[in-house]
Amino acid sequence: MASTLDFIEVHGVKIPFIFEEDKRLPIVSMQIVFTNSGSIDEGKTFGLARLSAKMLNEGSLKRGSVGFADALDARAIQLSAHAGNETFVIELGSLKGEFDTGLSLLNEQFREPNFTLKSLEKVKTMALSEIAQKEADFDTVASDELKAVLFEGTPMSVPNIGTVQSIKAIKLSDIEKFKHEHLVLSHTLIVMGGDISLIDAKAKAQTLLSILETGKVGKERHYNPRQTPKESILKRPQTEQAYLYFGAPFLMAEGDPEFYKARVAMFILGSSGFGSRLMEEIRVKRGLAYSAYSRLSVAKTATYFSGYLQTKLESQDEAKKTVIEVINTFVCDGVTQSELDQARKFLLGSEPLRVETLSQRLGRTFSEYYSGKPLGSSVQELEMIRNLTLDEVNDFIKRHGEIRDLSYAIVTK
Repeated sequence: MASTLDFIEVHGVKIPFIFEEDKRLPIVSMQIVFTNSGSIDEGKTFGLARLSAKMLNEGSLKRGSVGFADALDARAIQLSAHAGNETFVIELGSLKGEFDTGLSLLNEQFREPNFTLKSLEKVKTMALSEIAQKEADFDTVASDELKAVLFEGTPMSVPNIGTVQSIKAIKLSDIEKFKHEHLVLSHTLIVMGGDISLIDAKAKAQTLLSILETGKVGKERHYNPRQTPKESILKRPQTEQAYLYFGAPFLMAEGDPEFYKARVAMFILGSSGFGSRLMEEIRVKRGLAYSAYSRLSVAKTATYFSGYLQTKLESQDEAKKTVIEVINTFVCDGVTQSELDQARKFLLGSEPLRVETLSQRLGRTFSEYYSGKPLGSSVQELEMIRNLTLDEVNDFIKRHGEIRDLSYAIVTK
C-alpha cells in the first residue's frame, strides 16, 4: 500500500488530490487543507485564523451548535476545523456507510456556517480563557517569549491563539472575510483515504468542493529568525524553578537535500531524549534538570533551532552555561562513530512505526508534496541515512555553526 498524488479539477482549478485505498477497516477519512491560510495570513488581527476555525466548529445556521453536534454524534461522524501557522484544515471521518451523511453536513456547514454574534461571543470567551490559562503555564510563557525574541516584528512573534486585545477586537465581519478569502479552491488540497475507490473519492470531493469560490492564489511567506543573539528574562514571583528556552537560526530551507543529515545531527544533539548530548551533560552528569531537549523546525514559514529545560532557580546560570558548552563542543568536535551508529539504528529501526497507519502514510505523502519533494523521497532519505559517513555528518555540523548564536527566553523568580 502506498499513498499516491493525483489531481481533480473544479471550476477550472486544478486541485492536488492525495489518496490511498485501504479496505482493512470500513472507514473513510478526508482532510481539506487550505494552504496559505494559517495565522501568518491574518495580518495584524492576531488569533483570527484560529478563532475562525472555532467558529466553523459551531456547526450550521440551520441546526445551531448543539443540533449540529447531535447530528454528528448520532452517526459517529468526526468533523472539525483547526488552524496552524500555514494552513487551515477541515477533517472529516466516519464509517464508510455514514460518509455521505458527513459530506452532506459539511456541505451545510460550508453554505451556512453558524456565524452569529452569539457564537462569536462564545468562542471569544473560550479563547480569552485559554489565553489566561496559558499565562499560568510558564513553559508556554517561555516558549512564546522565545518566538517573540527570534521573530521580533513579524507575525511569527505572536502566538496563533492571539492576544487579549486582538481577540476582543475581532468582529463577525472579520470572520466572514477570512472565510471568503481563504476557504477557496485556489488554496485547496485534498488528502483522502480508506475503504473507498479512487474514482468514487474523486467524485465525492468534486461535488463537495463545487460550492466553493475560486478565490485568489495565496502568497507564501518566509521569516528569518534573528541573527544577533538576544536575551529576555521574565520575572514570575509564583515560580519555584527557572524555565530556560533557547533558539538560533539554522540555514536550511524546506526541501533541502541535506535534511537527512540534519535529522541525524539533531537526533544526537538533543531530540532523542535519553542518550542525547544535552540530556547526558545536563541531567545525567550534572543533575541540573529532569530533561533537556532540542529540535530543528524546518517549514515554509521559518527554519530555526530551539531547545528548552527546567532547572532550580539557583542552577539557572550553570544550566545556561552548560547549554553553551554542549553546543560549542558539538559544532567544533562533531559526533562520534558510536553516536552515529546509534542514531542510524534508531531512525532506521523505528521506520515501520511511522507508516503503520493510513493517516501516517497519507500524512507522509502530504508532507513530501507540500515541501516540494518527490513522492517516495522519505524512503530515499532512509537509504541516505544508512550510507551516511562520520566525515559527512561532521562536515555538515561544522557548516552550521550558526546554532551557537543563541537567543534566550527565561522565566524565573
